[in-house]
Amino acid sequence: MKTIDFRKDAVYKAKPAPQIIEIPEMLFVMVDGQGAPESSDQAETEFQKAMQILFGITYSIKFWDKKHDPPKDYAKFTVPPIEGLWWTKSGKNFDSKQPDDWLWTVMLRLPDFVSTAYFDTVVNDLIKNKQTDIYKKARLEQYNEGLAVQIMHIGPYDQEQADIDAMHTFARDNGYALHGKHHELYFGDPRRTKPENLRTILRQPIMKT
Repeated sequence: MKTIDFRKDAVYKAKPAPQIIEIPEMLFVMVDGQGAPESSDQAETEFQKAMQILFGITYSIKFWDKKHDPPKDYAKFTVPPIEGLWWTKSGKNFDSKQPDDWLWTVMLRLPDFVSTAYFDTVVNDLIKNKQTDIYKKARLEQYNEGLAVQIMHIGPYDQEQADIDAMHTFARDNGYALHGKHHELYFGDPRRTKPENLRTILRQPIMKT
């Protein structure tokens, strides 16, 4: 059986300097939410629950053939990086001190053989086996980002702003306007990777002015 290796795809590569890239339409499992990803107390955040949903569904699809008849065109695949779309309720720029204003969609790419019917089957199977309807929060969606500017940020998440500014300036200096939602792709597990070694692709949809 063939294996789809998402990590070899050009969309998961970036340079530490801004560049323009055309992003093709891709299939994702998505979960929406709001607020800060982390909490100062021990309570599980909405973001952490979203991670549980995404990985639960994705790994169920990845290993579906071990317990079930696989769907048409089923193939093994590597699990790609978690991605996040970020914006604000107020429409203002992000303020690290105002997490209550944050809105987000976290998502994981899925292979094209995942149909709506098959996705629903996987979700219902998880709900039955895990005895929780939390997986109903997920949806299957094609995302077509198109033309974008991007940069590879190396270091802590809270130090992204300089690279974001450089990316935006590069786009504007080359005759593009920003539009759509700020996009991040996360490489490395922040629970196991030193903050200075974290790699994050920062991406912003653009259009010619």
